[in-house]
Amino acid sequence: MAGRVLAITGAFGVLGSAVAKAAAEQGARVALIDFAKDGPTVDGALILGGVDLTDAVQAGAAIDAVADHFGGLDALLNIAGGFAWQTLGDGPIDTWPALYRLNVLTAANASRSAIPHLKRSAAGRIVNVGANAALKASLGMGAYAASKAGVHALTQSLAEELKGDNVTVNAVLPSILDTPANRAEMPNDDPAKWVSPADLAAAMLFLAGEASSAITGALIPVTGRV
Repeated sequence: MAGRVLAITGAFGVLGSAVAKAAAEQGARVALIDFAKDGPTVDGALILGGVDLTDAVQAGAAIDAVADHFGGLDALLNIAGGFAWQTLGDGPIDTWPALYRLNVLTAANASRSAIPHLKRSAAGRIVNVGANAALKASLGMGAYAASKAGVHALTQSLAEELKGDNVTVNAVLPSILDTPANRAEMPNDDPAKWVSPADLAAAMLFLAGEASSAITGALIPVTGRV
């Protein structure tokens, strides 16, 4: 990671902040992009809050600001997204386009904006966050799984699009992430079986590094012992 420039979306959340801090500790120059106004403190980081990545113009301005600030861009880590549990019969239908916008459109807008910069990198990388739940959707997971399946398809298609440009595109597919919110929602589960943010961050940073050059279009399960 030493000297590499990373743009991290959804960087103010539990996973995003874990990735940002781990990357900075490894010597990366990081930019934290989020819809929220206030984020974590990371030494030397460029902080870009209040960015709506569902808006292509705002996404483009944020990514360009990162490249301008650091003099280039080596990797984009698309962590921005959302979750909702509901059955189709009982939940509002608006959840479906809302999750598409949060999970697919944010990644597409950020990636599209990053492509010109990543092509100029010696080792351009895009790392998306899919979901193991999207491989076989369970009860109440239809809208979420459909949106994350869209992230998987985006990953594979974009990998084909960019494989001649020395830019790789991969996705990690976590199961249950060990967060305070998930512990509160599932108090009877054993969080020791879940995926820690640090472990998922390590997998993402490997894919964002130069050593992963032989991997592209991969959907990599990171499921702990769930």
